[in-house]
Amino acid sequence: MPNPVLLAAARSRRMRDVVTSVPLTKGVVDRFVAGDDLESAVRVVEALVGGGVAVTLDHLGEDTVEVGQARDTRDAYLRLMAVLEEGRLSEGADVSLKLSALGRGLSEGLALDYARDICAAAERVGMTVTLDMEDHTTVDSTLEVLGKLRVDFPWVGVAVQAMLRRSEGDLRDLAGSRVRLVKGAYAEPVSVAFQGRREVDLAYVRGLRTLMGADGYPMIATHDPRIIEIASLLAGERAPGSYEFQMLYGVRVAEQNRLARRHRMRVYVPYGVDWYGYFMRRLAERPANLAFFLRSFVSR
Repeated sequence: MPNPVLLAAARSRRMRDVVTSVPLTKGVVDRFVAGDDLESAVRVVEALVGGGVAVTLDHLGEDTVEVGQARDTRDAYLRLMAVLEEGRLSEGADVSLKLSALGRGLSEGLALDYARDICAAAERVGMTVTLDMEDHTTVDSTLEVLGKLRVDFPWVGVAVQAMLRRSEGDLRDLAGSRVRLVKGAYAEPVSVAFQGRREVDLAYVRGLRTLMGADGYPMIATHDPRIIEIASLLAGERAPGSYEFQMLYGVRVAEQNRLARRHRMRVYVPYGVDWYGYFMRRLAERPANLAFFLRSFVSR
């Protein structure tokens, strides 16, 4: 399970101020983040696509508290898609949206309107959109926005966290559509989420079987070798191109390349200056990530 201390730090403004003030070596953040700006992200996309890997891009940011910030996030996605189209990189690419970054905390209607703008632009350039799932308090809101978006854009996808106890029911409801199945990277109470690694793994496999047995498009987002093996066996019963594997940028790159030779493989590419929350959750997920972070200070 993710480290609960680091997950709490990911939501702490005080810790954000401390960590972002430290002059981290560039390689530490760049291990998981494709750069501060659009140009850096596009270079990463060019390299991945050139290697036979698809991409989904996340313009980093969350918990927006001003309308102007939410509008800036929408505009950043619109610029991203225009640049990808110009570079002939848009076809088959995806963008990942956090509704909190589009102003859901201010107004769900505002976030919905900005998400619609992004979906319309994506459709014009041959891209798709997937809604990221945030902590358990936002699930109902995210699924409500998803339903409204799918009236006009039935291809919009959503992430579902296997660790949440409610997710088995949600997955049954969503199984005929584009669904990214993840384990979950938020600190959640036992009342709403499985806590042990084995419990979460079993919940993931149950969810995976639900998705792979339905007429939808499963997006298998995991770095776990055991789950990859199970998913690969289940994939043998599906038509090529009717599912995909997903991994995070900078994590198990050799395995990404191996999977890309046999299945559709997509890499989650985050970029932008607001990297703190995302970065801390990546540290929390695997001890090796935290060790990499700590070694950077020793080796400076």
